[in-house]
Amino acid sequence: MNDQTTVLGTDNGTHDGPARRAGQPRPLLIGHYRFPYGDATSNRLLQLARCAAPHGTHTLVVNDWPSDGSAPPQRDEVPGIELITLRTPGGNRVTRMSARLARPVRVLRAMRRRGVVRGDVSVVLLPMAMMTLGNWAVLRFALRCPVVVDASERHDRRQFRRGWLAPYFVRHRWSTFLATRLVHRVIAVSTTLGGYFERRGLDVLVVPPQVDCDEFAEPRPSSLTGGLRLLYAGTPGRKDMLDVILRGISRLSPQDQARVRLTIAGVSRQDAAALSDLDVSVLDSMSAEVTFLGRVPRDTVLTLLSEAHFSLLVRPTGGYAAHGFPSKVPESLSAGCPVMLNYTSDLAAYVRDGVESLVLDGNGPEDVQRGIERALRLRDEDWAAMSRAARRTARESFDHRAWRARVTAFLGPTGPAS
Repeated sequence: MNDQTTVLGTDNGTHDGPARRAGQPRPLLIGHYRFPYGDATSNRLLQLARCAAPHGTHTLVVNDWPSDGSAPPQRDEVPGIELITLRTPGGNRVTRMSARLARPVRVLRAMRRRGVVRGDVSVVLLPMAMMTLGNWAVLRFALRCPVVVDASERHDRRQFRRGWLAPYFVRHRWSTFLATRLVHRVIAVSTTLGGYFERRGLDVLVVPPQVDCDEFAEPRPSSLTGGLRLLYAGTPGRKDMLDVILRGISRLSPQDQARVRLTIAGVSRQDAAALSDLDVSVLDSMSAEVTFLGRVPRDTVLTLLSEAHFSLLVRPTGGYAAHGFPSKVPESLSAGCPVMLNYTSDLAAYVRDGVESLVLDGNGPEDVQRGIERALRLRDEDWAAMSRAARRTARESFDHRAWRARVTAFLGPTGPAS
């Protein structure tokens, strides 16, 4: 197997100093995603990496790019980290399996080529999906440093059509089981998920999805007098209740529907019908304008957020929704786009009804209907105040800079007590 190693990030010239200094061990984060800007998981790991390294160092990230036909972005640098991207030529099943089994050895080989030795790494940060017995054993004993797992979700079998027969779900539960037995520290995305690990004797730091507020432009939506612009951005699958959103809009009066424009980014109409809870027949009875954009680049999502009056998110209570934390919320707030949502997970601790969000009474169509009717009654100055509050909350609660001290202390040599 002939890996191709691409270096995409080094020193960014900021106060953090050079990417590597003698005598300053730094964290190592390992991934196998379209990192750093491919999806929600990639973004979470990027921001964790940025706030994980003590001042004077950068986090080293070794990312094994997936063999899905895509190519890594050609960037000169990734601020805040030093990035090594591994690529495996070929895409057949045998090649992918061999690359996956040999991943920890390939990671160590890439680090050695960069000149990173055992004493240069202070802690290994693994996303839960990569918590395998092989990865843990090779990295733990080769680098002689702690392994900390980042748990950003706990799947429910009801999310999968085949339940316990779904291989992805089985692997997820196996990784979670291994984490409770083999590591001592976990970063969890929510208090519910953190409580799961605390009850099993692990030290836990709860860190919600993070953002870089500096990458979001000022909001520039049109006046509410011209209509209400709503946005759903993401891949709903079985975790987001897209059908409820559409049914809520369909319950509006014809006059109100004529003032509503909903953009759905991340999924096509065909995929939404096949892979989400959406009953597309609801669309035929609606007079509101609904546009499906399919999968779009991240830059397009940021533009859409800056032009929308509200982003929409409706989720079931309990299960997956209670254990996770929707990354859509911090991103929307950072863009100055208030969120219309129902409370799940830890959202009540961060967003307030009428301040930076409109909180729905529940997750039914009638709740969505009432929420949109409230939004339609807002004046431009009311919305502007909500937008400012949204950006303020994002910077105080979700920006990666706000979490640096807590994350570096948790990952340090003395752990939670530092």
